[in-house]
Formats: sequence, structure tokens, C-alpha cells
Amino acid sequence: MPHPTPTSPARRRLLAAASLTSAAVAAGAPALAAPAQARKQAPGAGKAALVTGSSRGIGAATVRRLAQDGYAVTVNYLRSRDLAERVAADIRAAGGKAIAVQADVSDPAAVRRLFDATEKAHGGVDVVVSNAGIMRLAPFGDMSDEDFDEMMAVNVKGSFNVLREAARRVRDHGRIIALSSSITRMRTPTYGPYAASKGAQDLYASVLAKELAGRMVSVNAIAPGVVNTPLFTDGKTPGQIAGFAQRTPHRRLGEPEDIANTISALCATDGWWVSGQTVFANGGIV
Repeated sequence: MPHPTPTSPARRRLLAAASLTSAAVAAGAPALAAPAQARKQAPGAGKAALVTGSSRGIGAATVRRLAQDGYAVTVNYLRSRDLAERVAADIRAAGGKAIAVQADVSDPAAVRRLFDATEKAHGGVDVVVSNAGIMRLAPFGDMSDEDFDEMMAVNVKGSFNVLREAARRVRDHGRIIALSSSITRMRTPTYGPYAASKGAQDLYASVLAKELAGRMVSVNAIAPGVVNTPLFTDGKTPGQIAGFAQRTPHRRLGEPEDIANTISALCATDGWWVSGQTVFANGGIV
């Protein structure tokens, strides 16, 4: 096909269109405006998120960040009712929507009730973050059966209970995230059973991502490093804590908000292509 000549009607139309576009840009108007919905709508608008163990630490930072992203959220707790209610109240005071629900994740029936409450309050669930966990540290020779069993009941079985329910209830195009740990690579003495319980999260995420094929649900594990929460700092001396901080290139502990921001990025519209992975959010410690 010949190109338009300087005098052809097609050429005149092209010049006229270019002239109009130039005039609009000169006047300060964009040549092509993005749809208002794409410019204004928060990534979580009209969606709901459930974060287990979210009365404090990484869980509280995550549920607050997802609320800022526009999600209606469920704050889960086991015993810290006052802390959970305070997190939910802060979110509502900032204009968000939040409820606080007690549930022991190691109890399958309690987990089902937790999801029921979320669906009743928010109309469904789009994001689930399996964050609830405990840490018991001791050399192999010194760890008690009670400590081992309690940790596995919460970290391994509890996370399974949450992810199983998430697989059944998260809406298409949703996100499921399990909290792993960079200790699976650091392999520090006294952390053996805890590291094993967190390694389970990596496997859970990888397998579940494949099982949900066709639903556009992205499933990942997040592996924090040393984070400034009581879970990490309790029982350690200031010197031990400083030693861990110096092992990171940033020379500091991570903060709960650092992990919450990573989770938020995975939950964003543009984060869906990351699935079946373990994301190491640890400031470079490993």
C-alpha cells in the first residue's frame, strides 16, 4: 500500500490529528488519559484480607498495611484480645473496615469459624496471610517433647489448617501467603525444629500454587530474616541482637513494616505473576 502523499486526504487527517494532540499537550492536558478507575482505585478496594496472628509484630504491620491498601481486614488473635481490638479500632479510625476474631489456628473447627466470620463481615476473602506461629529454641539434646509438639501443632498443622481453608474459600485472582523464615538457610544452632517447621511453609506454597491452577490465585511464602519483634528478640542479650544486625548489609534488624511492604507488593495487581515461590525478605543476611 502506498504511503499518504502530502496532498492526500489521509495525509491531511494525520496532520490534523497531530496538530490537535500537540495543542492539547501544550495546554497541559494529557494526550491519552488513563481510566479514572486505574488512577484512583486502591489495589484492595472491594476486597477482603485475613491475617492470622495479627495482634502484634509482623501480623499487625501486615494487616495495617493491607487496610491502607484498601482491603477490609480481619485481625486474628489467640489470647491478646485487647491488642487485636486496638489494631482493628485504629484501622476503623483511619477510615478502613476491620474486625477482630479469636481463633486457635491449630484447631480446624476454629479456623473454619474464622473464615466464616470474615465472609460474613466482608462478603468473601481475597487475601489470606498465614502468619500465626511460635518459636521454641533449644539444642536437639535439650528440647522437650512438649515444646516440639506445641511448635509443630501451631506452625505446621496450624498453617496447614489455614491454607486448606484458604484453598477452598479464597476467590479467584486472590493471594495466599505463608510465613516462612530465612532461618531455613541460616541454619543457626538451637533453631533446628523451628527451621523445619518453617521449611514446611516453602513446600506448602509451592505445591498449593500448582493445585490451584486455572484460578489465577497466586501462592507464595515470605521468608523474613532477623526482625525486630518479640518473637526474635525475647530471650536474647543486646549483644546477640547486635551481632545478628551486623550480619545484614544494612547493619540493622528488619522492622515488621519491611515484611508488610513485601506482602503488600505481592498482593498488588502487578504481583500476580510471582507464584509458587519463597521470597526472602531479609535485608541480605543470606
